[in-house]
Amino acid sequence: MAQGMRRQPKVDLDSGVEDATLLILEWLGEQGVGAMIRIDAERVRDGRPAWTFAASGGPLDGGMRADGASVAECMGRALLRLREAGLVVPF
Repeated sequence: MAQGMRRQPKVDLDSGVEDATLLILEWLGEQGVGAMIRIDAERVRDGRPAWTFAASGGPLDGGMRADGASVAECMGRALLRLREAGLVVPF
Protein backbone atom coordinates (compact mmCIF):
# COMPACT_ATOMS: atom_id res chain seq x y z
CA MET A 1 0.00 0.00 0.00
CA ALA A 2 1.36 3.43 -0.88
CA GLN A 3 2.63 5.62 1.92
CA GLY A 4 -0.09 7.88 3.28
CA MET A 5 -2.85 5.57 2.05
CA ARG A 6 -5.01 4.00 4.77
CA ARG A 7 -7.74 1.44 4.52
CA GLN A 8 -11.02 2.90 5.66
CA PRO A 9 -12.70 0.60 8.17
CA LYS A 10 -16.33 -0.17 7.53
CA VAL A 11 -18.82 1.92 9.49
CA ASP A 12 -21.95 0.29 10.90
CA LEU A 13 -24.68 2.65 9.67
CA ASP A 14 -27.36 0.71 11.57
CA SER A 15 -25.73 1.01 15.01
CA GLY A 16 -28.01 3.81 16.22
CA VAL A 17 -25.04 6.10 16.84
CA GLU A 18 -26.98 9.13 15.58
CA ASP A 19 -29.40 8.66 18.51
CA ALA A 20 -26.51 8.70 20.99
CA THR A 21 -24.55 11.61 19.45
CA LEU A 22 -25.43 14.16 22.13
CA LEU A 23 -24.62 11.66 24.89
CA ILE A 24 -21.27 10.95 23.22
CA LEU A 25 -20.48 14.68 22.99
CA GLU A 26 -21.40 15.12 26.66
CA TRP A 27 -19.21 12.17 27.68
CA LEU A 28 -16.29 13.56 25.66
CA GLY A 29 -16.68 16.91 27.41
CA GLU A 30 -16.50 15.13 30.77
CA GLN A 31 -13.18 13.62 29.62
CA GLY A 32 -11.79 17.09 28.85
CA VAL A 33 -12.29 16.74 25.09
CA GLY A 34 -13.84 19.64 23.22
CA ALA A 35 -16.02 18.23 20.44
CA MET A 36 -18.62 19.32 17.92
CA ILE A 37 -20.68 18.02 15.03
CA ARG A 38 -21.88 20.24 12.22
CA ILE A 39 -23.45 20.17 8.79
CA ASP A 40 -22.13 22.29 5.93
CA ALA A 41 -24.90 23.58 3.64
CA GLU A 42 -22.45 24.26 0.80
CA ARG A 43 -21.30 20.63 0.80
CA VAL A 44 -24.96 19.51 0.83
CA ARG A 45 -25.56 21.57 -2.33
CA ASP A 46 -22.43 20.13 -3.94
CA GLY A 47 -23.41 16.54 -3.09
CA ARG A 48 -20.35 16.01 -0.90
CA PRO A 49 -20.26 14.48 2.61
CA ALA A 50 -21.75 17.34 4.61
CA TRP A 51 -21.42 16.19 8.22
CA THR A 52 -18.22 16.90 10.18
CA PHE A 53 -17.17 15.82 13.67
CA ALA A 54 -14.16 17.55 15.22
CA ALA A 55 -12.51 17.00 18.60
CA SER A 56 -9.37 18.07 20.45
CA GLY A 57 -7.95 18.32 23.92
CA GLY A 58 -8.00 16.05 26.92
CA PRO A 59 -6.35 12.69 26.27
CA LEU A 60 -6.22 13.25 22.49
CA ASP A 61 -2.79 13.97 21.03
CA GLY A 62 -3.80 16.85 18.79
CA GLY A 63 -7.10 17.31 17.03
CA MET A 64 -9.09 14.90 14.94
CA ARG A 65 -11.81 15.15 12.33
CA ALA A 66 -14.25 12.78 10.68
CA ASP A 67 -16.61 13.47 7.77
CA GLY A 68 -19.62 11.58 6.49
CA ALA A 69 -22.66 11.80 4.26
CA SER A 70 -24.99 11.22 7.23
CA VAL A 71 -24.84 11.68 10.99
CA ALA A 72 -24.50 7.90 11.38
CA GLU A 73 -21.59 7.69 8.93
CA CYS A 74 -19.85 10.73 10.41
CA MET A 75 -20.17 9.56 14.02
CA GLY A 76 -19.28 5.98 13.10
CA ARG A 77 -16.04 7.22 11.55
CA ALA A 78 -15.45 9.51 14.54
CA LEU A 79 -15.82 6.63 17.00
CA LEU A 80 -13.35 4.54 14.98
CA ARG A 81 -10.81 7.39 14.96
CA LEU A 82 -11.30 8.06 18.67
CA ARG A 83 -10.62 4.37 19.38
CA GLU A 84 -7.51 4.50 17.18
CA ALA A 85 -6.36 7.46 19.29
CA GLY A 86 -6.83 5.39 22.47
CA LEU A 87 -10.09 6.95 23.66
CA VAL A 88 -12.76 4.24 23.85
CA VAL A 89 -16.17 5.87 23.98
CA PRO A 90 -18.71 3.77 25.92
CA PHE A 91 -21.13 3.32 23.04
